[in-house]
Amino acid sequence: MNYIVLDLEWNQSNTGLEPAAAKLPFEIIEIGAIKLNSDLTMISEFSELVKPKVYHELHHITSKIIHMKMEELMRGDPFPKVLKRFLRWCGNGENMFCIWGTQDLTELQKNIKFHGQKPISDGPIKYLDVQKLYSLAYGDGKSRKSLETAVDELQIVKDIPFHRAFSDAYYTAKVMEALKNKNVFHMVSYDTYQPPKRREDEIKAQFDTYFKYISREFSSKSEAFLDKEVVSSKCYLCHKNLRKKIRWFTPNGRNYYCVAYCDKHGYLKGKIRVRKTDEGKVYVVKTTKFIDRAQVDDLAEKKERAAQIRQMKKKKIKR
Repeated sequence: MNYIVLDLEWNQSNTGLEPAAAKLPFEIIEIGAIKLNSDLTMISEFSELVKPKVYHELHHITSKIIHMKMEELMRGDPFPKVLKRFLRWCGNGENMFCIWGTQDLTELQKNIKFHGQKPISDGPIKYLDVQKLYSLAYGDGKSRKSLETAVDELQIVKDIPFHRAFSDAYYTAKVMEALKNKNVFHMVSYDTYQPPKRREDEIKAQFDTYFKYISREFSSKSEAFLDKEVVSSKCYLCHKNLRKKIRWFTPNGRNYYCVAYCDKHGYLKGKIRVRKTDEGKVYVVKTTKFIDRAQVDDLAEKKERAAQIRQMKKKKIKR
């Protein structure tokens, strides 16, 4: 398997008045990538500018960060041509995308859709979020640091400037080399711009300390919560269906929580995030992990506060 270490630069509107701004808030203007073999040795590179179609003026922040002028971009090729060359460069073998953060694969797919090109996937894309892996290897696993901070902390030689697509892909690849013996590459991520379309395509992935489930699409949130797999609580260690101690509730209408109990492994917290697709459908990302009694009590208090807030809102409406 090869690793495709990808970085994108994109532009956005200064005014928001362009007709296409709502459909393409971020237009890709540069694609940079490094190809690593299974030993994390650099074997090939890709770097091309993309001629803008939507935004013909650089956003003032973008211009300062990447130190580029529009005249330079206009010498690039249109996105479909650059994309075709990039995908040909990636090759047809088994590849794993690697990015710093979580956004690049989503924006790549949005640009592909906007330009009417063939999707690179009809479902979630498994990838390595190198920023997350760096935090797992050298931090607390939760905080996220900038690429340049990671490069400095690892004492990687900074021989080319940051904030261009190729250079950031290059440094991301260098960080990956430093992670080679840290046993974190199994901690994959999933880009869900294209959610699963069928039940048999749903994602069920077990990690060191949690389990992740990504559902297929539903027409509405209410339909999703009628699905048994969505609302179930199952111990991912002994695969036993569990009874809930705290039923599903939401403190904010976005995230939902529950607590179940396994006689063998203890309290299991469930968290559901409901996400929307571009077409207005919804899908669910559910994570389950074991927690201690103090965390159970915290969730019970959170549920009680949420119930009190709902009651206060109902009273205001009646008045």
